[in-house]
Order: sequence, then C-alpha cells, then structure tokens
Amino acid sequence: MCASGCSDACHLPHHVTLRIVHCFRSPVGGIFRHVRDLCEAQAAAGHDVGIISDSTTGGAFEEQLFADIGEKLSLGIIRTPMQRHIGLGDIGAARRTLGIVRRMRPDVLHGHGAKGGAYARLFGTFLRMTGSRVARLYSPHGGSLHYDADRLSGRFFFALEALMERFTDHILFVSQYEQRAYEEKVGHPRTPISLVYNGLGQEEFVPVREAADAADFLYVGMMRDLKGPDLFIEALKETEARSGRMLSAVMVGEGEDCAKYVSLAETLGLADRIKFLPAMPARKAFELGRIMVVPSRAEAMPYIVLEALAARKPLIASSVGGIREILGEDSPALTAPRSAQLAQKMAAAIADEHTYRALMPSEIELKARFSIETMLEKIDAAYREALAP
Repeated sequence: MCASGCSDACHLPHHVTLRIVHCFRSPVGGIFRHVRDLCEAQAAAGHDVGIISDSTTGGAFEEQLFADIGEKLSLGIIRTPMQRHIGLGDIGAARRTLGIVRRMRPDVLHGHGAKGGAYARLFGTFLRMTGSRVARLYSPHGGSLHYDADRLSGRFFFALEALMERFTDHILFVSQYEQRAYEEKVGHPRTPISLVYNGLGQEEFVPVREAADAADFLYVGMMRDLKGPDLFIEALKETEARSGRMLSAVMVGEGEDCAKYVSLAETLGLADRIKFLPAMPARKAFELGRIMVVPSRAEAMPYIVLEALAARKPLIASSVGGIREILGEDSPALTAPRSAQLAQKMAAAIADEHTYRALMPSEIELKARFSIETMLEKIDAAYREALAP
C-alpha cells in the first residue's frame, strides 16, 4: 500500500527509465553527500540523472566531488548562482534555473533543502502548466525547520512551507525528528510522505585505524555556529581542567566563520593544541583523532554520525534532531549542546577509551537501518507513486 492509500498497482513499472533532476543550493555537508549517493545509485539503476546547484558555494574539495560523479550523470551537472536568503537576487536566479530545468526535461524534480525544495516545486508546477507531467518531490534536510516557531522569521518560513505544500507531490523526511518538527511547525502534511533514512555503502562499514599521532579529539563538519565548533573549542578547554592534562584536537572543515574559531582557540590558549584543516573525505579525517565529537546545536539526520559509527569511531554527540534515532534514546554518547555537558562526556571518554568505545551501536544494528539499497528503494517507490496516472 502506498502513502496515499492506493494499491501497489498504481505505481509505474520498475523497468521504466526516468529523467531525474536533483536541485539544491549548497554543495557542502549532508545534503551534498545525500544527493551524490542517490544520484550514483539512480544512475547505476539505469536512470538519466542530473544536478542543479549553486556555483558560489564550496571550494576545491567540492569541485573534486562534482568531478568524480559528473561522468556518471547523463543529464550532467549545472551550477548557477543561488543566494542563501530570500531577496531580489532570487528573481534572476529563478529565471536562470528555470531555463536549465526546461532544457533537462525531467520526469522527476527532486528539491533538497529550503531553496532547492522551493525551486523544484515551483518549476515543476510551471512545467505542468505548459503540458509536461513532472513529479515534484521535496526533502527538507532540516532547512527552514531549524527556525524558531516563536520568532517572526520562523512563522514566515513555516507559512511559506505550508503554501508550497500545494505544489508538492511527495515529501521525504530523513528522520522521525524532522517529520515531527514539520508537523509541529508547519502542520500535518496534506500530501503523501515517506520516512527514508540516509544510507551507507558496504565499504563504509570497514573500520578506520587512527594514525600513530592521532589527536585526542576530532571535529569534522561545517565551520558555522549551527554545527557547534565554538562549543567544541570551549569544551576542550574545560576538559583539560577536568582531566588535569593538556589535550589535543583536530578540526576539519570549511566555512565563512572559520577565522572566528581560530581566534577563539587563540584566546583560550589552545592555538598550539588545535589543528585546523580544510575539508577532506570523512574516512581520511577519521584517522586524525581518536574520539569524535559532534557538538551541533541542530541537525536533521547527519551523515557524519553514521559514517563515524560505521568506521567504528567512538563519538560524543549532541542530543538533537535525528541523532537520537541513530544512537538510541538512552545512549551514553548523547549530551546537551552546551560546552559544560560536552566537557563532562569528553573527560569521561578520555579517561577510559576502551570502555567508552564498547558503548557504541553494533555494526549489525547500523546495517539493518541505514543502507543505500533501502534508501534507494523507498525513494524510487515515492517517485513512481507521484508519476502514476
């Protein structure tokens, strides 16, 4: 039975090749990882796949990721300027992007994040008005759901989400937390929905061995306050006080606020003990530190937590978003996104690393819930339901 209540007979046959276009703004972090995995799996399944993304975000690392997957996508990768916030620049960006979409002639427009979701649904609706049958799908990935419902900006974005639902054929949530947040802030969806966890490939479940000179703690992620780099730095200072010894850390990632965190480390007297490095493949980064810390203030379903656990990395993570669904509600690895609570966990973990490592979820548990095969199967079913007569 499909999400809208019809029988499986309403779906398009699985042998039908689809033209699928993924639209998103920022080619960094979890959204980009999710789209790359999905594109690669869909292309391998025989579909024609393409990407539309912002051209002003990302650096050399992201350029290489685009290059690695580009040759596999028959519809290509087209990057065009897209601003983060709503403004007059959206008019020109929307016109350019609509022209790109029309040339790609998609059967499926799948928008990721707030900006990508809005573009995909608006352009899909325009194509329908001109005679094309296009499925319009939306994956929030947190996006506008991170806004505070008590603030005017939050109420504005949630009203936009409710309006955009009229132009949506299916919403794909990456966690129960994200679905609950949508229901609480926007309202109960009136369009079909699916819960589809992010998935990992078999090769990602191979343990990563730390380098001989690995730091005590490791942060991997975007350099922006939402992800908590400042909390990590402050917690490291407090962990030193709790443990009575100097500790080392590596912070891997990029972002416009990076200089601010370097300055904070200097202010707290940690400049010689925290090494800042640019973005790199996660498994390469995992070699650089023994205990992973994910101090995010907000998340949907972060890949970095899944990747770290699959690589058998012990970690400490904020109890926010879908992280609880990965680790389990009562996991001793969970803590509040505040420096004092993070430091308490970090001090306990560094005191007995062997015992702490044994507290992480097993490989069997992770594989049962978070595989690329399961993710692709559920998303494919949503596409075909949305396209069915």
